[in-house]
Amino acid sequence: MIKKIMAVLMVVGLFGGLAGCNTVAGAGKDVQRGGEAVEDAARDVQY
Repeated sequence: MIKKIMAVLMVVGLFGGLAGCNTVAGAGKDVQRGGEAVEDAARDVQY
């Protein structure tokens, strides 16, 4: 469970770093996508 969440966080971080964001709005969208990925992983583990 923890390993899956950590893997998701690493992937999100990697893509966030590669994509980069030039604005505060872009940073907010990146953070939101990361949160959604964590929520999805938590839901997957719950079932």
